[in-house]
Amino acid sequence: MTDSKYFTTTKKGEIFELKAELNSDKKEKKKEAVKKVIASMTVGKDVSALFPDVVNCMQTDNLELKKLVYLYLMNYAKSQPDMAIMAVNTFVKVVANAVAALSEIAESHPSSNLLDLNPQSINKLLTALNECTEWGQIFILDCLANYTPKDDREAQSICERVTPRLSHANSAVVLSAVKVLMKFMEMLSKDLDYYGTLLKKLAPPLVTLLSAEPELQYVALRNINLIVQKRPEILKHEMKVFFVKYNDPIYVKLEKLDIMIRLASQANIAQVLAELKEYATEVDVDFVRKAVRAIGRCAIKVEQSAERCVSTLLDLIQTKVNYVVQEAIVVIKDIFRKYPNKYESVIATLCENLDSLDEPEARAAMIWIVGEYAERIDNADELLESFLEGFHDESTQVQLQLLTAIVKLFLKKPTETQELVQQVLSLATQDSDNPDLRDRGYIYWRLLSTDPVAAKEVVLAEKPLISEETDLIEPTLLDELICYIGTLASVYHKPPSAFVEGGRGVVHKSLPPRTASNESTESPETAPAGAPSGEQPDVIPTQGDLLGDLLNLDLGPPVSGPPLATSSVQMGAVDLLGGGLDSLMGDEPEGIGGPNFVAPPAAAVPANLGATMGSGLSDLFDLTSGVGTLSGSYVAPKAVWLPAMKAKGLEISGTFTRQVGSISMDLQLTNKALQVMTDFAIQFNRNSFGLAPAAPLQVHAPLSPNQTVEISLPLNTVGSVMKMEPLNNLQVAVKNNIDVFYFSTLYPLHILFVEDGKMDRQMFLATWKDIPNENEAQFQIRDCPLNAEAVSSRLQSSNIFTVAKRNVEGQDMLYQSLKLTNGIWVLAELRIQPGNPSFTDLELSLKCRAPEVSQHVYQAYETILKN
Repeated sequence: MTDSKYFTTTKKGEIFELKAELNSDKKEKKKEAVKKVIASMTVGKDVSALFPDVVNCMQTDNLELKKLVYLYLMNYAKSQPDMAIMAVNTFVKVVANAVAALSEIAESHPSSNLLDLNPQSINKLLTALNECTEWGQIFILDCLANYTPKDDREAQSICERVTPRLSHANSAVVLSAVKVLMKFMEMLSKDLDYYGTLLKKLAPPLVTLLSAEPELQYVALRNINLIVQKRPEILKHEMKVFFVKYNDPIYVKLEKLDIMIRLASQANIAQVLAELKEYATEVDVDFVRKAVRAIGRCAIKVEQSAERCVSTLLDLIQTKVNYVVQEAIVVIKDIFRKYPNKYESVIATLCENLDSLDEPEARAAMIWIVGEYAERIDNADELLESFLEGFHDESTQVQLQLLTAIVKLFLKKPTETQELVQQVLSLATQDSDNPDLRDRGYIYWRLLSTDPVAAKEVVLAEKPLISEETDLIEPTLLDELICYIGTLASVYHKPPSAFVEGGRGVVHKSLPPRTASNESTESPETAPAGAPSGEQPDVIPTQGDLLGDLLNLDLGPPVSGPPLATSSVQMGAVDLLGGGLDSLMGDEPEGIGGPNFVAPPAAAVPANLGATMGSGLSDLFDLTSGVGTLSGSYVAPKAVWLPAMKAKGLEISGTFTRQVGSISMDLQLTNKALQVMTDFAIQFNRNSFGLAPAAPLQVHAPLSPNQTVEISLPLNTVGSVMKMEPLNNLQVAVKNNIDVFYFSTLYPLHILFVEDGKMDRQMFLATWKDIPNENEAQFQIRDCPLNAEAVSSRLQSSNIFTVAKRNVEGQDMLYQSLKLTNGIWVLAELRIQPGNPSFTDLELSLKCRAPEVSQHVYQAYETILKN
């Protein structure tokens, strides 16, 4: 049957009948009714009376029906615009739903590029933002947050149109708007008047969120905690709103306390300390402990307030409330670390409370104070000996601190404390089954027996001052969490990949790079290879949506002790340990410590005691040190990067090499055109690791037709930096007398592995433990035709160094380290599974503070080992 039936002669009451059919529950009947309406409209009949009923039919998943409704709307939008406005809300709702759906698909398939945001689409979304429901606004704002403006002008324009959302009644809309503004503020210069205006506009909505019910307050506070760490100037004048109320739940109180410390400054410290002192008299024990610790944090953060903070802590100690006293001693220890030789007059008061200490952290803090200032405490040996009586009943934390404190005391008063140090060394090494305690005991024992001067320099070395804020979120993570304001990640203070199951599709977000007009301290250039390890590696700004600071902690694992250099400080001809250890160790020949000192048992102390001893990973590090031979890393065969058909007859093939610290791009240029090519030049786009030509592209003679020339272009890593996708993508422009040609290629990451990438064994162990477990990535390399020795040798030629090796249940385990040119450390555990005689399977675990590089490091492993 054709569609002519829809044009048949109308009957009486047709509009009424159509109205009934349009509101039918049956989809097919509804579709038939809309077709009749379109037919009537086509022959010129006025069916505008059915407008509301037709618009209601838009709420369907039937595509054909939607198109019919759109035809109707388009017709009456021209002749009756007032009526057409009725449909706007429905269309806006469709926009919001489409954005939500596309965003969800894009997040689960990061490489699909479904949601291609550009200035035109962003403008449409901002227009729809004003008309959406509150939940539609959230979807659109979240989508806007994934967009990176092309410059600061566009960023400011978007901020101006988003700012009205800050006054919305729905807290979720407010937080989504804050997220967009916090992200785009990165692109605004602090010199702009608008920047200051925006800071002022952000404060009131955040303060308003704290008037909601406690659960919403907590979510708001967790988000504010992130905002304050990134931009404390936003809320620097709003300290009072974070003062604790008597009826606040404990979780709100603790969060407010944390934010108060972050906002503390010289201008408001008196007000803050008065509040904290009040909190320390509350009945909630957990809150009181946190308040006392907060006083110590204030002292460390605001130097001008330190004396007042110490005075406040002494007042609290005088209350004799046990848990208050213990917390106060812990924080005073930190104050001593921050301001040495300034507040030691309070030590006598602390010692009076020594008997009341029953918590491990407080006992350890008190022991540290006694050992550190033993020369100022007349009865320091008696105080430490009192702790030694119950040595085996103490926690590990207290035992380790006691061992170190007594060795310090011995080095300061050697003639008076020989028996005491012998006793603690015996307890730590022979009577303890704790590997950490044994290891430290043996190290002290060996130091004291071989080189007393070196022992004094190591144990009594000047300590680095503790940092002002030890609990700040690491900058890379903070930038990522700012991009997740208003989500669960901002409450957990963890990236989604840390708690979302099957989070392989989770995209790591980061703030956009600052524009050139912003602070010069945020320069994106990477540090040159071989920069001093004391410096932090430079950050990789993002191209829009990932990585940010790849790593700013990998160069800062626990610092090893100072070198055991000979010092001008002399201890006289005192025999440090006398003959007191003879009875402990048995009859031994005279050792290198002197005629009366007996070295530790050979069976218990390995000769290479420079390495940590004990069980677990600590006893793996028995390899000889030193950098391997530099035979050059693996070089892939040349591949065609730019076909002649795409470059007017110029074909470019190439590969990358690294030889003895120098990176090169080996090019082969072939002229397949009919004319001579001259005037060659090359330029790289900004890339993830700052690769750039170190010299011009030298083609010394004109390139004739059918001629090929090979050129080695030296590269360096001091160029401009921008996060690329994928990470190792390199975009290249080549110019000659004919035109400019563009191509992109992927460089193997192992050309960035530097020659000084072998990590110290103890540092390896400490760094491996320090990197979060969620940063560990697992990979398999199948059918590798090499054994453990060959694997280690092959990888070392590409600057992947074996730090340690062991065999567990027939499997070889290699522990390896490598460092990239911008200072990123990658640690590896390579488990070699025995297979058939010709091939073995390898299990590779990689740990790095920049997990985005792990996939590319794995590819480098596979490439090197299989070629």
